[in-house]
Amino acid sequence: MSKGRFGKYGGQYVPEIVMPVLTELEAAYEQYKRDPEFLAELRKYYVEYAGRPTLLYYAEKLTRHYGGAKIYLKREDLLHTGAHKINNALGQVLLAKRMGKKRVIAETGAGQHGVATATVAALFGMECKVFMGAVDMERQRLNVFRMKLLGAEVVPVTTGTSTLKDATSEAIRYWAAHIEDTHYIIGSAVGPHPYPTMVRDFQSVIGREIREQLKEETGGRLDYLIACVGGGSNAIGTFYEFRNDGSVKKLGVEAAGRGPAVGDNAQTLSNPASRPGVLHGASSYLAQDEDGQVIEVYSISAGLDYPGVGPEHAMFHDEGVVTYVGINDKEAIAAFQLLCREEGIIPAVESSHALAYLEKLMPKTKQEEVVVVTLSGRGDKDVQQVARVLGEEI
Repeated sequence: MSKGRFGKYGGQYVPEIVMPVLTELEAAYEQYKRDPEFLAELRKYYVEYAGRPTLLYYAEKLTRHYGGAKIYLKREDLLHTGAHKINNALGQVLLAKRMGKKRVIAETGAGQHGVATATVAALFGMECKVFMGAVDMERQRLNVFRMKLLGAEVVPVTTGTSTLKDATSEAIRYWAAHIEDTHYIIGSAVGPHPYPTMVRDFQSVIGREIREQLKEETGGRLDYLIACVGGGSNAIGTFYEFRNDGSVKKLGVEAAGRGPAVGDNAQTLSNPASRPGVLHGASSYLAQDEDGQVIEVYSISAGLDYPGVGPEHAMFHDEGVVTYVGINDKEAIAAFQLLCREEGIIPAVESSHALAYLEKLMPKTKQEEVVVVTLSGRGDKDVQQVARVLGEEI
């Protein structure tokens, strides 16, 4: 991979005013990612604050329900703040601290990255602003309140579709006007170089732990690896360690929403109509019309409701490293309920998309095979929304 590129994807498509801060960030990251003191501090916070390593849990009842391969869940939902987002937020705030920044900002869809950013800002005594679409603020009110409790200012974004894409655009605009003292903690494996690489590196602890834990659990055997994909941070963190393992079938699950019609889903790589374009500072696959305008997308999941995908995922798609598939709202909600009933675990609606793919995969598996699903987050934040879908009001 050349600098900032994943095949023909990635790069830095940003206003000139932002280039100096990206150059500064790249230099700092290149320095500190090899710094033993920085890495030791990051490991300390991963273990003592976030709660790593997370468990690789054998879902015995779920396995029995399907009757095929053994199903293991990588329990990122057990992390402090309830999702994998804390892995990246801790890494970036430690970097920002060393760069002398006084303020951190973030965009958020489901609110988990916003909560993680507000959490690390409180921990390190930094000012924090979180940009969030007004639609997402309504469906994720619990996380909005959590961010405010942690001392963050939550900035509602009412432009466009008032969702994650628009929150990201607004965060970039604010950052461009405050680059001297502000670090932008991008929450997914998207954006201009060095963000996709940096986010992947901080999240790749997920895959490294899976490999180590499987040695004890299965003698190292792994046949299928599944993760949900919006922008793609938990998925890239899951897949990266296994990118050269041809024997492991890697499946990225996107949001098929209400159906295949334009605007009814958030499928990017699993949608034949998507094609490469530029969004939020990088080249990747996008949901766009014939004129190159980004199409409004939809998912029941605020964290998957994004019209693009990380550039490394785009490369993995083209090279056949990962197979990308779609799961619709109804399938995701059914999987949400199934895991609650079978294992006593309430998953995030994002993670439920990955779990739902088991319905299609498991009949093809053999009992000696091993499946790992990354449970990217817990579902406390989604309970009210799921209740409404099921016809109940809380």
